Amino acid sequence: RIQSTIHQLTSTCWDKCITSAPGNSFSRSEASCLVNCVERFLDTSLYLVNQIQNKRVSQ
Repeated sequence: RIQSTIHQLTSTCWDKCITSAPGNSFSRSEASCLVNCVERFLDTSLYLVNQIQNKRVSQ
């Protein structure tokens, strides 16, 4: 499950942030985009997990 989530995260953020052929390093804008994308992905995942847990507890 974790490996699948990491793969999805990598694929999603790569497709969104890397717009040209990768070189030896990321541009400043690519690096910033990747950091923001990963943070949003993790925040969203954590939010969804918490919502599911709260629903289970309240049932």
